[in-house]
This record gives sequence, structure tokens and C-alpha cells, in this order.
Amino acid sequence: MASGVWISLFLYFALMIVIGLYAMRKASATAEDYMLGGRGLSPKVAALSAGASDMSGWLLLGLPGALYVTGLASAWIGIGLWVGALINWVLVAPRLREQTVHYGNALTIPAFLANRFPTKALSLRMVSAIVIVLFFVVYTASGLVAGGKLFESAFAEIISVPGMSDYAVGILITLGVVLAYTVVGGFLAVSMTDFVQGCIMMLALIIMPAVVLWGEGGGGYAQASETLNSVNPTLLSWTEGLTVIGWLSAVAWGLGYFGQPHIIVRFMAIRSIHEVGVARNIGMSWMAISLIGAIALGVFGRAYAVRNGLDIADPETIFIVLSELLFHPLITGFLYAALLAAVMSTISSQLLVSSSSLTEDFYRLFLRKDASDRECVNIGRACVVIVGLVAAFIARDPDSQVLALVSNAWAGFGAAFGPLIILSLMWSRTNGAGAIAGLIVGAATVMIWISLGWNAEFMGGPGVYEIIPGFIAAFIAIVVVTLATKDAGEYQHIER
Repeated sequence: MASGVWISLFLYFALMIVIGLYAMRKASATAEDYMLGGRGLSPKVAALSAGASDMSGWLLLGLPGALYVTGLASAWIGIGLWVGALINWVLVAPRLREQTVHYGNALTIPAFLANRFPTKALSLRMVSAIVIVLFFVVYTASGLVAGGKLFESAFAEIISVPGMSDYAVGILITLGVVLAYTVVGGFLAVSMTDFVQGCIMMLALIIMPAVVLWGEGGGGYAQASETLNSVNPTLLSWTEGLTVIGWLSAVAWGLGYFGQPHIIVRFMAIRSIHEVGVARNIGMSWMAISLIGAIALGVFGRAYAVRNGLDIADPETIFIVLSELLFHPLITGFLYAALLAAVMSTISSQLLVSSSSLTEDFYRLFLRKDASDRECVNIGRACVVIVGLVAAFIARDPDSQVLALVSNAWAGFGAAFGPLIILSLMWSRTNGAGAIAGLIVGAATVMIWISLGWNAEFMGGPGVYEIIPGFIAAFIAIVVVTLATKDAGEYQHIER
């Protein structure tokens, strides 16, 4: 059993490293090459890179786990995400690709905002960089938690390091492989590995639900439905027991797309604005297939577990348990690789965006304004390692929930950057004072909402997802402050 799994995983790890080494030739010439791949991503690579960096371990662990517990009511999260991603591709992608070049060939989101609002450039770069690093450390930690859970569940009897838990070993192995190809190959390596990882993830989410339903012990859709109805009839209901606030909190996940730096940076790197439409169609098709697979896995995985008397202590490990139980070791290794792909694709993107922001918006801005491209590339590599180690420290608790960590970071980015990105691209009246107000108000609202526990319980009822008040407050802050202040130098008409 172990040898087949390890063969598949070894091949996967080796492929990631080879891609990193291949990309190294093109990743070290200039800062633009290292941070944006020279703005030369093809539509298919840009599309799957955006999708894979978005759909982290929560796609194979967190989302199926939520559906395992609550049934189809949690599927509204996936629907909200798909609609939000589509709107993001239509409204944000072409404009961001065009305007980041128009405004000083910006390589990071903070740099774009600084160039877009020059009178507040320094403040914007500082505030936005702080928000990026703060929330990305938490987001990266969620991916490492997923990696730790995989190794703890799947390899507890195989991997043993004196003085370290299997969970901790899993975190270190996951982080080590990601650092290897991210540090070496930069954005191009991350994007190319994302493409491969996206293909692996989609195949896994087609294979797993099919086998769970129609393989040995599955019984087909009719028997699975009968089993779920016997456990709890609401498991197959989209609305039963779901309040209006609960529904809004689920679909509001889609608001987060407009402000996720690790996703929208792919729009900046696509080869040309004319290829955005092709990338959108590829990306949305991939996302639809993957989300349907994850939803089916969570719901029908519950039916399979009940029918076959499986004791699933942690619902977020249903993918791992079924991978080991239902498949030949070589296929099991492939499915584990799919989970690692989901984890690593997001971690690598987040590490690189954090590193880029630390390099461009702190080091080059305050410490070494005349730093060469080569020096910035090396500093960027060092920052990748530092952010990864901090995230590993946060992820050290094995009881951490992947979906909870992801939801907090997703809301933080969505509220802080989402309204600002939309308005800066589509409302020429927006000014620097309004931009700063939106960043601060959005991030602060999310953190306050979480600290008060209002995302779990609000006014005696169900909690309200923190992205809703954060997004609304940030949008209002930008509009009000912009209209209340004057900065004629920033009212630039953006020609199409």
C-alpha cells in the first residue's frame, strides 16, 4: 500500500521541482519576470492558475466537510463563488490588465494603487502592503493546516520523526516543497505548476464522486438519497433550515473575488487584453466542474460513510479517508497529490504575492530605492521563506479548521480591496483619500466583526459573514470620503 502511494507522490513532487527549475531560466532576469512572469501567460495557464490558486485545500477538505455536515445548504457557498468569479472576469480582468500597464507598469496591487492615486502613493502602498501580508499569513496557514491533516491522516504509520507529531511533519514537508519551486522559479513556476495542479484537482473531483456513487458499496444515486433521507431529510434540501441571513452569508463569498491579490494578479500577467475572454471561458468551465465535484463528494460521501459504517471523526478528512479506502495505492497517491496540488497552488501564490509586496512596497520603497532587479529578486526569495515560516507557526495547532481560516482571510481581502479595486477601475472620480479610507475601514470592520463573534451569532440569531458588513462599509467609506475631499490631480479620465 505504502509503496504505491509514495511512487505517485514522488512523481508529483519531482514534477513540481522540475517545473521550478525550468522556470528559473526566465524568472531571474528582472523583477517583472520574477513577480509577473513577464506578463506573458497564455489564456489556459492564466485561467487555471487563477482557479487553482483560488481553490485551495478548502475545495477538497473544507467545502466537502461543510456539505458532509449540513448537506446541500452549504452548496450556496460554491454557487456564490462561481457567480462572483464570473463577474470578476468580466468587470475586473480586462480593466486591470490594461490599467496596470497604463499606470506605470505596476507589478503589484499596492503599486497600481499608488500609481493610480499619486498624491497618496506612499500611504496607499504602506497600508495595502500591511493588509496583504497580514491576511496572507493567515491564508497561507490554512493551506499548511490542510497539508498537515493529509499527512497526519494518511501517513501516520509511515512517517515518524522523533519529537515531532505527524501533523507537524506534514506541515514541514508541504512548506518545503512549495518553497523549493517558488523560491527558484518565481511567478512563472507558480503559474505553470498551478496549471498542472488545476488539471489534477479537476480529475480527482470527477473520479471521486463517481466512484463513491457507483463503485462498490455506493449503491447509486437512488440508494444514496434514501440513505441521506433516513439520516436527515434536510441534507438534500437547498433551503430547509436555511435562514435569509444564512443564505446571504453563503452567497456573499462571491464578493471576495474582487479583492483577492493572488487571483487578480493573474489578470495583470495574462499575455494580452484580447485573450481575457478565452481565459475566462476556460477558467469558469474548470471552476464549475470542480465545484460540482466537491459538492457531490461532501453530500454523497456522507451517504457512503453511513451505508458502510465508517466513523469519520473529522468531516474535513472525508476526501482523505475515501481515497485510501476505495482505490488502488497508485490511484490513492494520485488523489493525495490532487489534495497537495490544491494546497500548494494556493500557498505558492500567496507566498509570492506577499513576497512581492514586501520587496516592492517596503524594501524598494524605504530601504533601497536604487536596488537592482537582481537584488530585488533575491530579496523576494528571502521574503518567501520568511512568510512561509511565520505561516507554519500559526498553523501549528492541529485542531485548526481549514474553512474557518480561509473564510477569515477571504473576508479580509474581499472587504479591504474589493470595493477599492472596483471603484478605482470603474469610477474615475475616486481619489487617494477615499482609497485609504476604504482599505482601513474594510479591514478594520472584518477584524472587529470577528473579534466580537458576530460572524457566529448576531443579535440573538445566526451569525453574519464578516465580508458583508466589511464590503458595504468600505464601499460607503470610499464614496463618502471621495465626495467630501478634493484632489483635482487624481480625476483622470481612463480612455478605453
